[in-house]
Amino acid sequence: MEGRRVGFAMDFSAGSEHALKWAVENMVKEGDYLILVIVNKSKINEVGEMHLWEDTGSPLVPLADFLTPGVAFKYGITQDVQGLSFMVQEARHRKLEVLFKIYWGDAREKVCDAVVDIPLDCIVMGSRGLGPLKRAVLGSVSNYVVNNAPCPVTVVKLPVDVTAE
Repeated sequence: MEGRRVGFAMDFSAGSEHALKWAVENMVKEGDYLILVIVNKSKINEVGEMHLWEDTGSPLVPLADFLTPGVAFKYGITQDVQGLSFMVQEARHRKLEVLFKIYWGDAREKVCDAVVDIPLDCIVMGSRGLGPLKRAVLGSVSNYVVNNAPCPVTVVKLPVDVTAE
């Protein structure tokens, strides 16, 4: 890989979608690799090849392959048609190589694992905008990654005028 490897922690929330648009418009440039890191919180239930990737995550999956019917399902991911359409358009327009890496388990740990495993030059992620009390009780993936990832981390907050899901 010759270009920068820009990671993006994707959870398909409104905050994540907003942050992805921000990253594409403001951070990545022609020739970069945009690697969408997706963490499936559920454990792998099936037996077979997915168990091979439980600890290390899936192989890097190119955007074109991820669009193939059944591929996202194979990894336990529900495709976001609108988000994928945006990625196809932006990948062509900005001449980006878009790849997916799927992990299973705790998002905080797995996003940090991705930084080292791939390795990433930097990572961008959205923020749900939890208040201090909820953040203390529920924890914050973005806070954990900022404090533990061995690369620059950019956290993009959801604008106040956008309703989070």
